[in-house]
Amino acid sequence: MSPVEHLDVLVVGAGLSGVAAGHYLQQRCPWATYAILEGRDALGGTWDLFRYPGIRSDSDMFTLGYSFRPWDGERSIADGPSIRRYIQQTAAAEGIDRHIRYRHRVVRAEWSTEQACWQVTAERTDTGETLELSCDFLFLCTGYYRYEHGHQPAFPGLDSFTGTFVHPQHWPEDLDVTGQKVVVIGSGATAITLVPALAATAGHVTMLQRSPTYITSLPACDPVANLLRRMLPPRLSGPAVRWYKALTTQGFFQLSRRKPDLVKKLLRRGIQRQLPAGYDIATHFTPRYDPWDQRLCVVPDGDLFRAIRSGTASVVTDHIDSFTPTGIRLRSGAELPADVVVSATGLDVVFLGGIELVVDAEPVDIAQRLTYKGMMLEGVPNLALAIGYTNASWTLRCELTCRYVCRLLDHLHRSGLRQCTPVNRDPTVVARPVLDLTSGYVQRALDRSPKQGSAFPWQVHQSYLRDYRAMERSSIHDGAMVFSNPRRSDRGEQLTAVGS
Repeated sequence: MSPVEHLDVLVVGAGLSGVAAGHYLQQRCPWATYAILEGRDALGGTWDLFRYPGIRSDSDMFTLGYSFRPWDGERSIADGPSIRRYIQQTAAAEGIDRHIRYRHRVVRAEWSTEQACWQVTAERTDTGETLELSCDFLFLCTGYYRYEHGHQPAFPGLDSFTGTFVHPQHWPEDLDVTGQKVVVIGSGATAITLVPALAATAGHVTMLQRSPTYITSLPACDPVANLLRRMLPPRLSGPAVRWYKALTTQGFFQLSRRKPDLVKKLLRRGIQRQLPAGYDIATHFTPRYDPWDQRLCVVPDGDLFRAIRSGTASVVTDHIDSFTPTGIRLRSGAELPADVVVSATGLDVVFLGGIELVVDAEPVDIAQRLTYKGMMLEGVPNLALAIGYTNASWTLRCELTCRYVCRLLDHLHRSGLRQCTPVNRDPTVVARPVLDLTSGYVQRALDRSPKQGSAFPWQVHQSYLRDYRAMERSSIHDGAMVFSNPRRSDRGEQLTAVGS
């Protein structure tokens, strides 16, 4: 029997986060051996999985892109294929792609304090083979939704529908909607992306929503960002644009929280300017919640509103009574004829990629654990997870996490200690949902998601400025992070560690 392969760090997931992890491990912990396990057969994560028409970022690329390889495209809101190429080129340029092992789906990880390592079980998705690896540190860059399928409600009468029914997470390559009557169910980012893209060739596209979402139009090419890039040398323009976008996004979020009525008026005014006079904005574009209680949706250059003005798309706000052979019957009694129905009904949230976690023979229920600085789990040693912002780009927080992980790893390496464990010693800390949104996909997953606490360092701030201070400008010795488990000599006795 061959020995189990051991690595200093095992990264799970080869998307935006996994490639960032590879970069920082190589740059800041050059002594560390690492591999990236990816369950699919390509890198890119979200940007390789989703292939529906019009797919694009809903965060600006100057912050969704990496700080160490600034986005150089003209468009701030970029299309999916461009983002996928950017990730691929980044991984290839730094040799990170040589560390990726495709079709390796991690199913279980068990920590042993005695051995001070993780025993990781992975399945080969191509051969069905099971293999074992071990590592000193496990870094989960798996996102927080299930790749196998999205959320799909049980629609009455769906079996009777004779047209084409599709979920955007599994878009058929050969689906042609030219001249077709299309209904897109949903009002989130996926729906408002699909509608104008499909309307370019379809006979007509109807966005069917139960309730509206806050939507704003932004220029696909940011004039301020592009001006800064023209005026400043590359070594300055990248950080300048990144901070400009991060601060303005955070400023709008804070304004939304503190002055929701003002932001509602601003958003409504922006929509009024782009729709025909007399359009029923109150019904179709006025949500019942406050801005940023759910994620704000962005349309580049007003493409959704342009499709509505042209008559190639429309919005219907109603509830589904049942499907019929030729379309959808609504509770109001109206019927929507459809050749194609797209169910843009959201994601199925699953943290840690659904990996089964065990610590010293005890299963870990992540729903009962607090998150430490939004990146580690209470009582779980040597494990980090990359969770992005809900009110800003994913990569801003992901890079903070990657750099903090490297600080922890470097301390362990230098001190002779083998274990870092977040421990909550404050009995007054109250558990709260880790994602502070009222969106359906978040609410459906509350019972299986980790929690945040009511006090630092267990809070998830959703603030790049506060996180920057907490993770870049603060000591790793904060009273909650416990360093322990000194290395042992060849004779088995513990060695004295320093710097703990």
